[in-house]
This record gives sequence, C-alpha cells and structure tokens, in this order.
Amino acid sequence: MDEWIELGNGERRRIAGRTVLHQGNNGNAVERIWLPGGESFILKPLTNDGQHGREKWVYEHVLPMLPPVYPRLIARSPEEADERGGWLLLEDLGTLEHTFREDAARELVERIAGWHALPAHRWANAPLRGPKPRVERMLEELRASARQDGTEQERRWLREAAERLGGVSEWWRRDVFSHGDLHLGNYAAAGGGVRVLDWEHAHPNSPYWDLYHAIDLSHPLHPREVVEEAMRTRLLEAYADEAERLGDRLIPERAAFLREYRLFAAIFSWWMLKLIEKDLREDRGLWPADRLRAQWRETHAVWAQCVGELAGR
Repeated sequence: MDEWIELGNGERRRIAGRTVLHQGNNGNAVERIWLPGGESFILKPLTNDGQHGREKWVYEHVLPMLPPVYPRLIARSPEEADERGGWLLLEDLGTLEHTFREDAARELVERIAGWHALPAHRWANAPLRGPKPRVERMLEELRASARQDGTEQERRWLREAAERLGGVSEWWRRDVFSHGDLHLGNYAAAGGGVRVLDWEHAHPNSPYWDLYHAIDLSHPLHPREVVEEAMRTRLLEAYADEAERLGDRLIPERAAFLREYRLFAAIFSWWMLKLIEKDLREDRGLWPADRLRAQWRETHAVWAQCVGELAGR
C-alpha cells in the first residue's frame, strides 16, 4: 500500500522508504523518509505527550530570528490534526555527530547567548512549558526530602545552598528564551557547524538553564566525559564574552558569574541524582539500568566538582 506525505502548498508526494531514527517516550518514532527521486526528510511526530503544537510555535515565532542553526521546517500537520498527533517534516541534515568536543560546545554556548538576547516580547505569553521544575523548586523539593530521610551533612549543604540562592543576581532570576532540553542528544556537529534539534521543550527560564544542559547535563542515551573545571570555565567565559558583545548589561562580573553557575549546577545535579535513583528503584523500562548507573556517576562527578569549587577547593 502506497504512503504519501504532504510537502506544503498542496504538493503531495509518495514515500519510497523510511528508517526509524529514534523512538520517543510515548512510542512515536522519528523517521528518515525517502521520496522516489532520492530526496530525504526527517518526519517527526509528537514524541512527548503534552507538547502539542509547541515546537511548531517556536518554528513560526522564534527560530526565524536566529541564524540557521536548526533544521528547516518543510511542512507540518494541519492545525486540526495537532491534538490527535501532529507532525513536522524537517530538513535532513545528514550524519549527526553527538560527541562532546570543546570546539563544538564553544560554538554552541555562543549560539545560546544569541537566543538569550532575544527581546522578551517575542515570546511573552507563549504556549511554552519546561520539562522539569525550575531550579528554585528543585531545591525546595530536595530540602523537604532531606528533612524526612537525609543526613545532617546533606541538610547542612542544602541549607547553605538556600542561603546562597537568596543572594544571587538579578541576571540569574530573569527569564530568557531557553531551548529547555539541550543535552548532547539535542545538538550535533553537522554540515560544518553546530545544529540544534528538538525545540518542543523551549520555555522562559534562567540563562543558567541552557548553560547547565549544554556543559554538564548527563543523559542515559548519550554518555560523555565529565568536563574538567578548566574547560567549564573557558566555555562559561566564551558565553559571557558573547553575551556582553550582544549588549547584555546585567550579566554579573566573571567571578560572581562562575560562582553562580556552580551553585546552579550543584543544585540541578543533586536533583538529577535523586531522579536517577528513583528511576533505578522503579525500573520502569524507559532507560537501561546500566545507562542510568553511568548517568548517575557522571552527574555525581559534576556535583562533586561544583561543590568543591564553591567550597574553595
């Protein structure tokens, strides 16, 4: 039985072949499809429930303001189909390299500074929501849990983190346009530069949110070497240089900026450790246990580094 795809402007083409690239948490698969002439595209259905129409909104309202660091949108499902299972037809970027390298990470953080500089009115009141609680809420959850079954050492560090959090800069607390889920699987080297994928979790958040994801977040399906402190500092300074070049007047002076990032990363990493431990206990089958254990080790190493730096070691 023939299968067809709508390419926009009423053009309808037959699908000659397809290959599954990735399966989302809701079971829907991202596929590479070929047309009879050999042309290929990426067909992306809704892969995360609750994100109906959000990536399409980002493509229509935000991404045109950025350099072409994302796959072009070729076509999309009709408005009336979105709630039933919308889809996007995207440019095929070819082979993607999801390997953490300092040169690619530096290019990425400079691109992040670009979308953080977008004027807030462009995405104000947008239908966007992040996949995780804000880091302030993470700390509240950690403290509540530690009061029940944490050690005195854990409670003391969390209390100190809360005290530090009370004195962070206005820059930390302001909202910028955030990709939202910028782990190593959602950006790649392709076509001579960095390309950023999967914008369905974009939302307003602290500038540190994207930086933590790009520099230090571990993912069970995309293992990586833990960044050494010297490289972490170089990447953060590259971001700060670009942000200042783009006119950011609120970014803290460098020592405070680096200190705040470590606090943000330490809180986020501890929250991630508890989440990974929960996934291991519940064994729901979303991620292989060996990958979760590797993710726990990578995340713990980031937490230990950042806590050590905050303590002056």
